[in-house]
Order: sequence, then C-alpha cells, then structure tokens
Amino acid sequence: NYVLALGVTAPYLLTSLFLPVFTAGASVVNIASSRGFMSQKDTESYSAAKGGILALTHALSISLAGKARVNSISPGWIDTGSFHKEEDYQPDYEAADLLQHPVGRVGVPDDIVQMIRFLCSDAAGFITGQNFTVDGGMSKLMIYHNDHGWTYNPEAE
Repeated sequence: NYVLALGVTAPYLLTSLFLPVFTAGASVVNIASSRGFMSQKDTESYSAAKGGILALTHALSISLAGKARVNSISPGWIDTGSFHKEEDYQPDYEAADLLQHPVGRVGVPDDIVQMIRFLCSDAAGFITGQNFTVDGGMSKLMIYHNDHGWTYNPEAE
C-alpha cells in the first residue's frame, strides 16, 4: 500500500494541486519504469505502481485535455551511482551488462533528463497520453542463456 501511495496516488495528487497554475503549453511528465512491462521475482508492489503510472498517464491526458499534455517515461537500467556515492565514483560493469543494451552502454540520468526536456518543449506539442521507454533498447533485445555473452545463473540469486 505504501508503494502504491507513493508511486501512484502522490503523482495524481501533485498533478491535481498544479491544476490552477497550468498555463498554455503545460506538460506533466510522470516517471514510470520498464518494470511496468517486465518484472523480477518479488517486485509485485513496485511493478504494480509503475503500471499504475502508465494508466494514470493516459487517463490524465484525457482529463486534462486543453489544460496540459501528460506523458510518461519508463527508464530502464539507469546508473545513478554518481549521485549516491563518492565524488570519484566509477561504474563497474561486466561485458554482459553492456551487451544487454543495443546502444552498448548502461543509461545515465542525463538520458532521462533529455527526454523530459523534449516532452516539456513545444517540439512535443502534439504528443500526449504516451509512454516513452528509455532503456538503450534493452527491452527490445530478445536474449537467451549463453547468447551474446550473457549467462543466466539462477543459483546466484
């Protein structure tokens, strides 16, 4: 319940609070997750909350038509380590981590920031009710055990 309140109810209430100050060209960008489409074991509450953001986004895009455009972003693997660790943080990825991403790297926060900037700009003026997956193509790469340098090892969990 806490995760749903934080992940779905809070963005809804926040958007509602901003209604009186929306001006022409207003834009709401919700942060969903690739977890709204894919899951790992024991992530039910988080996955449900992110799926809720997807539904909230398209519902609000209709309810706020003419007041604000509403879209969402579903980040994939975004390394936020430099924001939580020492100043000289250096990521330590294995080759398979990079191979899972068709773009050849793990995402960084600026990848999401750039999408937010676009969605809030006039260039996105005809876009509403949409979700944009920003994951370096990871969710599009069908990968199997021992395929492309990746090995599935459930015993390691």
